[in-house]
Amino acid sequence: MMKKTTKKITIMAVSALMLTVSIVTVSCAGFLDELKKELPMDLSIGQEKGLNERTIIDGLKEALSVSTENAVKTTSKTNGYFKNPEIKIPIPPKIEKVGETLRKAGFNKQVDEFILSMNRAAEKAAPKAASIFVDAIKRMSFDDARGILDGGDTAATEYFQRKSSVKIADEFRPVITEAMDSVGATKNFKKIMDIYKKIPFTESKSIDLDEYVTELATNGLFLMLGNEEKKIRKDPAARVTELLKKVFGGK
Repeated sequence: MMKKTTKKITIMAVSALMLTVSIVTVSCAGFLDELKKELPMDLSIGQEKGLNERTIIDGLKEALSVSTENAVKTTSKTNGYFKNPEIKIPIPPKIEKVGETLRKAGFNKQVDEFILSMNRAAEKAAPKAASIFVDAIKRMSFDDARGILDGGDTAATEYFQRKSSVKIADEFRPVITEAMDSVGATKNFKKIMDIYKKIPFTESKSIDLDEYVTELATNGLFLMLGNEEKKIRKDPAARVTELLKKVFGGK
């Protein structure tokens, strides 16, 4: 009788142990599934593996903050547009022949002053983008971050363009209009057009100058933003905070 009882207890103990092992196995499997969800989909963005999604997103937001600050600072300083061949605003294509004709007629100074004043207007408008960029960063979702992680060297900049380009253009337009007046761009444009019209056999030209400068000022800002993003992704020296070093890799 004692042997039967002992055998029964042993069987029950083994069953309980197997049940416990099964529960632990299922729990571990569930934990691992949850853990996988927390890990980033693509860790090629940095050298350090195993960063959780929150750290990655915080790192991306910080990278965007640094990139936008540098881009705005670069474009808004004196000669930020004018002395940068990548984003310098040239004479509008629609009136390019006007500029060529006037230069041939000896009015180089007037054409140069017009081009300079358009770039000065863009430099004056650039700081307006800062608050718009900050708002876009705050609204970034997990899905947005995943798209940036899986994207190329300028994926974050492309995100900004989708989220903010229209708003920036809308904000830029009145600032550009005001700046064009204050720096003399509108006046210089009228001056060269008046001179042009006095030249025999020339055709009348019309253009929305504010729209033209707004578009190129916006495009130039995003180009500089893309350059800043590439630096952070590729150049360790551009990772100026501990979080950036952690997410994108240290020196």
